Amino acid sequence: MNRIALAALAVIAIATPGRATAQNVQQQAYESKRAELVKELQQTQSQLAEVRSARLQLAARIEMVIAQMLQQRAQALLMSNEQNALQQLDAILTSSQDNLLAQRDRFTSIGDAVRQRSGAMLVVLLRADSSTSQPMLGAATLQVDNAAVQDRTYNATANNALAMGAVDQLYRSNVLPTSHTVTLQVTVNGTPMTQTVSVNASGETVTYVQFAVRNGQVVPTTWTSRGTTPF
Repeated sequence: MNRIALAALAVIAIATPGRATAQNVQQQAYESKRAELVKELQQTQSQLAEVRSARLQLAARIEMVIAQMLQQRAQALLMSNEQNALQQLDAILTSSQDNLLAQRDRFTSIGDAVRQRSGAMLVVLLRADSSTSQPMLGAATLQVDNAAVQDRTYNATANNALAMGAVDQLYRSNVLPTSHTVTLQVTVNGTPMTQTVSVNASGETVTYVQFAVRNGQVVPTTWTSRGTTPF
């Protein structure tokens, strides 16, 4: 009996170290697996934090893009309104210009019709008296009704032609049958001179105004003619 008890104790003693070793192996495997899971969890949490940060950045960029689009849209609407206003103003200006041109053409037509119906014409001549010493003419300016209508500059050739009897026609135009003022400013022998004549232009008549340079002076002469038709 004692021998049986001793044998049982020996078997138990032999089996106990093997069981302890198996438990240690299991414990180490558990710890290793737990550490691996903890590491994976930490990595997952880190990746989640990065994803959250990227999401916030993306949301901020989206909001910025939306704000820029809204601003551009507002500017586009403003520009559209301004463009429409400019187009309307341009249309008004174009219409006004067309009306002004039409009115100008109408008044021109009326003026032409009045002048043609009246048949009044004004002719202004300039000549030099060849019976005296040859005068030297310089610059000349002709005004009709206080409006400059002709400018001349006489050189030596022109002066010789005038001295030989040539006549320079300074002005020839249809006018209204009313009173007109003709003023000639001319330089004679280096001296500026001014001569003014008032004439009444009659209908269906040519009215002549002649400025003749005699003895260093400008002498005006006027006459009318019905024989020379203005047209």
